[in-house]
Amino acid sequence: MAKADDAAVLTIDGHEVRITNPHKPYFSREAQVTKLQLVEYYLSVAGSTNSGAIGGIFERPFVLKRFVNGAHEEPFYQKRAPDNLPPFVRTVTLRFPSGRTADEVVIDNAAALAWAVNLGCIELHPHPVRVADLDHPDELRIDLDPGPGVGWDSVRSVAMVVKAVMDEAGLRAWPKTSGSRGMHVNVRIEPRWGFTEVRRAALAVAREVERRIPEHASSKWWKEERHGVFLDYNQNAKDRTTCSAYSVRPLPDARVSTPLEWDEVMTCDPAAFNVFTVPERFTKIGDPHAAMNEHAGSLEPLLAMAARDEAQGIGDAPWPPHFKKMEGEPSRVQPSKAREAGAKAPAKRASKRSSASAKGATGEVAGESGATETPETSEAAEIPEAPKATGRRKSVMPLIAIGQGQVRAEVEAGLERWKARHPAAAALLAEDDVLLDRMRGSAYVWYRIRVNLRHVPEAERPAQEPLDPDDDPTRKWREPEAGGV
Repeated sequence: MAKADDAAVLTIDGHEVRITNPHKPYFSREAQVTKLQLVEYYLSVAGSTNSGAIGGIFERPFVLKRFVNGAHEEPFYQKRAPDNLPPFVRTVTLRFPSGRTADEVVIDNAAALAWAVNLGCIELHPHPVRVADLDHPDELRIDLDPGPGVGWDSVRSVAMVVKAVMDEAGLRAWPKTSGSRGMHVNVRIEPRWGFTEVRRAALAVAREVERRIPEHASSKWWKEERHGVFLDYNQNAKDRTTCSAYSVRPLPDARVSTPLEWDEVMTCDPAAFNVFTVPERFTKIGDPHAAMNEHAGSLEPLLAMAARDEAQGIGDAPWPPHFKKMEGEPSRVQPSKAREAGAKAPAKRASKRSSASAKGATGEVAGESGATETPETSEAAEIPEAPKATGRRKSVMPLIAIGQGQVRAEVEAGLERWKARHPAAAALLAEDDVLLDRMRGSAYVWYRIRVNLRHVPEAERPAQEPLDPDDDPTRKWREPEAGGV
């Protein structure tokens, strides 16, 4: 017998929005929140075109990040708008770096917001452009991402230096908690520059902040080179999105990405902002970012900073792995691998010269090709495929891969099994020796865990083992099928 439909029907600004399975738990660990309660949260902070949750997404293409089984299960990304859209939801055609296009939804009213949450959109993920001009961002985004073991004090210290750099450039910066362990600092800019220039400006800011507080800040793309708080300049590349103001994050306590005043940054506790506390805050003080649209500034001072770096020989930095190789971009080879390749290159070149008549110019010199670059992630090719011989170089970092998969909990469980097999080595690991990489594909996310054995004596380091688990969603297009071309 079919289950009775217990959908709730809400009337929002004259539009009827149907909330299916309203009592379905969306958070069920520390916080207890149903789907309907999540919808009610968003309606309580919806605001208007310049404030609240709507203000953060108004007139912007919107990626549907859908947690259809709640916050504690893996989401999937839906760029293309579903069929049979309600009349209060519109779309805009967006062109991706690959050249493909998609009609993405635009969420610019409270009814559309409730509709998106009903689809499982716990987080809100708008692009940094408006529908009127999809090629010129009006927002520069500085994402402060603390590494393992890095505390909130470091995050807010870095944020204050970001503010100082922006102040000197004549730009007004607007801070908000990320809703996790980090912070976002957004800057409204005039929509006169393309994505490449906005990213170039963000990279210049990241490097300047690192120069001022090198003990706390890092602009390095590769995790093995980072320390402290990473300033993720690549969030400004085309087709990248970050969660917007008042987004709920899929953490056990239903934490919220909350706009702040600058005088709150050094005293606030990000854990204090959640779906239960933020509505009261919003009612009491309003949105601290409500005036952001009134302060659009020029990117020219930051681009001048970038030009100074380039004149001193400091060129581009790596782009997101699913982008094509960009002009002036350094090699996308993990630094430790590049160093080892450089050390081995003379022997390889000699070997190549001696066999050139037999092999021809095949480009087999170590370090020439580097890590395989794939449409979704160049890092995927750096995972050792033990125990079979693959010709992959061993990292000098002493990194070993533990597991990879589309479910984070399963990958973390693989790490616990590895620790149980190697308790002596596990006891010597520092917190930042465990590297959890989160890769994002076109419609999914997946995870990899690696371990840095630098604190384990060389003679006692466990060897690379078969990955546990070993679920790589990119393998189907990275590896040729048996008998294929």
